[in-house]
Amino acid sequence: MEKRVLVLNLDHYPVAVVTVQKAMVLLLMEKAQQLSSYELLEIRTVSRSFPYPAVIRLVQYKHIPYKGVLLNRANLFRRDRGACQYCGSSKQLTIDHVIPRSKGGKTSWTNLVTACNRCNVLKGDKPPEQVGMQLRVAPFTPSLSYFLASYAERQAPEWMPFLASSLEQFQKSRKPQV
Repeated sequence: MEKRVLVLNLDHYPVAVVTVQKAMVLLLMEKAQQLSSYELLEIRTVSRSFPYPAVIRLVQYKHIPYKGVLLNRANLFRRDRGACQYCGSSKQLTIDHVIPRSKGGKTSWTNLVTACNRCNVLKGDKPPEQVGMQLRVAPFTPSLSYFLASYAERQAPEWMPFLASSLEQFQKSRKPQV
């Protein structure tokens, strides 16, 4: 049992990703309904067989305050898909402030990008335009849904119908800036 299960609130907004064991507890206690299952997989007991859940929805709406996605190195690299936002390289990655801190740039999702060591040194303490560099994709603040859509594209295609709006944001973010 290693696949993950997407948990949606009553309004179909994603709230968590849980283990299949946790999902089964929610289903058996009738605190959630199964909306989708993984094909060709099932959970078997001595006397019963259950479809392997992929997406479940809570039966009652739960108010979960949105705290946003934590701004850290791993999430920044994940948002930028492990590539330099100036040249596309995936080697020797660092974090770059688009507008340098010395010029008033903040440490925020919209001012931080993944950069290879070469591009970071080349850019130095200047804005990218000043040294003839251009970002491939504008930095943005990702949502939990964005990361879930990214995961689902690789690991859980059964989630995709439930993350349609997140997928649109995901696809737009992958297009180069014009």
